[in-house]
Amino acid sequence: MKMILLIVIAMVLGGVGAAGGLYAAGFFGAKEEGPKTDPNKPVLVLAGENAEEIAKAHGMGGEGHDGAAVAGHGSAQKPGKGIDLPTPVNPSAYQATYFQLQAPFTSNMSDTDAFAQISIAVSTYYDMRVIEAIKTHEMAIRSQVLMMLAQQPEMMLGTPEGKRQLQGKIKIIINDILKQKTGYGGIDNVYFTNFVIQ
Repeated sequence: MKMILLIVIAMVLGGVGAAGGLYAAGFFGAKEEGPKTDPNKPVLVLAGENAEEIAKAHGMGGEGHDGAAVAGHGSAQKPGKGIDLPTPVNPSAYQATYFQLQAPFTSNMSDTDAFAQISIAVSTYYDMRVIEAIKTHEMAIRSQVLMMLAQQPEMMLGTPEGKRQLQGKIKIIINDILKQKTGYGGIDNVYFTNFVIQ
């Protein structure tokens, strides 16, 4: 009888020890969850607010910003993937920020000897991290826009509808590159500031 009692006590102590070890390893505790939202995700800027101040308040550097926060800004996302930031339901409640890419885009047309030269600007309702990301990744954006522009027929770009379609394609290209490089899109619209076909 004593032998059975000793075996039962040893089993109980062994079970308690194993349970304690599993508890200490975090097996039974609530799993730690990271932040529910990525702190690097650009935020909407309300009308009357300053997009740069909002970005600084959420972690972006100011003047002299070297792009380190932008390059990692989306680090919660897997490389090559990202999310589209939604367009506000009521855009008039938010501050639009505009940015013009400095150099024009010049490309031959796909079906003639003509060439197109366009200058573009973009707008976002999000903080300056979106604009800083465009500046940081301008070469990738420029390359993709030029490749797409070279595939366009002259007749299409000569019509208002063709130009609207081109705006949409450029918006998709920019947002896709931003999602790949930073984890987030954020461009709401593309504007032509110069459009010449010769």
